[in-house]
Amino acid sequence: MNETDIRKYAGMLQEFGLTGIEITEGNKSVRLERAVSGVAARETVILDNTASPVVSTAEEDTDYISVKSPVVGVFYAAPAENADPYVVVGDHVKKGQTLCIVEAMKLMNEITAEEDGVISEICVANDQVVEFGTELFRMKK
Repeated sequence: MNETDIRKYAGMLQEFGLTGIEITEGNKSVRLERAVSGVAARETVILDNTASPVVSTAEEDTDYISVKSPVVGVFYAAPAENADPYVVVGDHVKKGQTLCIVEAMKLMNEITAEEDGVISEICVANDQVVEFGTELFRMKK
């Protein structure tokens, strides 16, 4: 997969109003995501070299807390490579509890819960590069 192909797929995100797309060619996989405010449903297209595009739509739950990245950096779910993650789906968290680390320019930024809640979804993968405003977690109130 080359840069031209990736740019083509990024254009598809905008053209079709999608929030994410995952492309698999052989043993290589690329996932592109973009943040869209005010969207009522999330859509993701999954493409691979053997199937046609599939669009899945999931209604978003409005009774959740969205934890977003305050910086551009690398998402780390655990304090060290072989350590347990700070949180997993289903964990009850308290205000001020560390949820993850986002490394930006060699600085480790601890991301903490702003409210009490239950982790209902982890939206990014460990070692994934995240943009400012990327949704990291969803928590039930």
